[in-house]
Amino acid sequence: MNAADKLPGSGPRHAASRRTILKATGATALAAGVGAVTLNTARADGPEDAPTDVVVIGAGFAGATAARELTAGGLSVRVLEARDRIGGRVWTSSFAGEQVEMGGTWLDRKQKHVWAEVERYGMRIVSDAAPTRAFVPAASGFREMSPAEVYARQSELITPFFEGSRDYFPRPYEPLHRADLVRPVDALSMRDRLDQLRYSADDELLVSNTVGGLTGSASTVGLACVAHWWSLSGWSFDGYMSVNTDRPEAGSTALVKAILDDSGVTPVLRSPVASVTDDGRKVKVTTRAGKTYTARAVVVAVPVNTWNTIAFAPGLPAEYTRLSTDGLGVRTSQKFLMHVRGADLGRFYVEGPAGAPLLNVVPFKERADGNIMVGFSASPTFDPTDTSAVQAELRKVVPGIEVVAVKAQHWGRDPYSRGGWAVRRPGVLTGPLRSVQQPRGRVAFATGDIADGWHGFMDGAIETGFTAAAQVAEILGG
Repeated sequence: MNAADKLPGSGPRHAASRRTILKATGATALAAGVGAVTLNTARADGPEDAPTDVVVIGAGFAGATAARELTAGGLSVRVLEARDRIGGRVWTSSFAGEQVEMGGTWLDRKQKHVWAEVERYGMRIVSDAAPTRAFVPAASGFREMSPAEVYARQSELITPFFEGSRDYFPRPYEPLHRADLVRPVDALSMRDRLDQLRYSADDELLVSNTVGGLTGSASTVGLACVAHWWSLSGWSFDGYMSVNTDRPEAGSTALVKAILDDSGVTPVLRSPVASVTDDGRKVKVTTRAGKTYTARAVVVAVPVNTWNTIAFAPGLPAEYTRLSTDGLGVRTSQKFLMHVRGADLGRFYVEGPAGAPLLNVVPFKERADGNIMVGFSASPTFDPTDTSAVQAELRKVVPGIEVVAVKAQHWGRDPYSRGGWAVRRPGVLTGPLRSVQQPRGRVAFATGDIADGWHGFMDGAIETGFTAAAQVAEILGG
């Protein structure tokens, strides 16, 4: 891909045509092969049966950050992870001889928490090369435009969506600072806002990916959700579109591992949790295999969509169970890698209309034997593990293209995620969010789904790990 290497201290390069749909979903591979990560098992956290100060459930960015901060404060910590790997919705794996990301991938200097970790651990950053061709939806199917043309027109069309966002999100990391102004905005969906703007059919198609592509329907995406990302990006189209360009050269999993290693805790893998019981003095965590761990407090660092798979005693307030049932992580989200071949493909990208099988397709690497592409879908009927199905959809855009191989992850069918990238529906920000950010008894919660800042991104997960660690320290009188 001719990616430009740089260290975190050097100036950022933004590829304007990168799409904000390329969200931080993901998980982390510890299997052998390209991009594999080996856990540091030299440092243990005490005898397996010994009580600890804190049990952290989940070894993704949120759980790893909480564990590091708690051990730094002198507390003993045990980390339980349901999967056979660390990372959660971050997953560095391999495909066609390349290191690839099946989940969370991109980060940016504007994301202060994750960038601080990059600098802390000296992670080398690579920047994805900008595409040279663009295919966007049109009434007749797809049309090819230059990336510069698409960018200019989308800037004109998308910027008005967020008029007034400087007023209702003046402090983007404090999204409810002006709750009085945010509340009416939070009542609207992106579909509502699109209806207000009265765009032509062609223009509506051109923005449909940004407006509703995250979930497949603009009606389920909150205006405040996307306006919040817009504000975090500096209230500009340039800032908004530049977020998904940079990534850790060693892989996203490597950054999770660096944080977890810093905690000195070796996670207990293959340990999905069945129940969390808080008697007011201590908390018992029982795995599905029947193993019980005791601690003075617990951090639940798993996706919101999985909260209702754990039996809490006392039971959680209705806001928690309702939000988990409704879901924040998009349940139909899929990310897939493709090895494609064809004449003069170039570095092309595809934006599909909301609800289409191909939500986004972006270039990853050009090779002598074809291109490696990254795809995203939120279609409940599309199967990206089916090479012929992927090829049929791509040929609607690029006739004659050949799909040699595919590798896919359906995040909604992953029992330990039950959804991928987090998207807030209308009413979530000013409704249940503040409540579910609070600890209940001796149990705190950490997940990028409920971040005050970059919700749905790796940065948000790290933010909530810090928050949960501080909450637990207060609970324990630290």
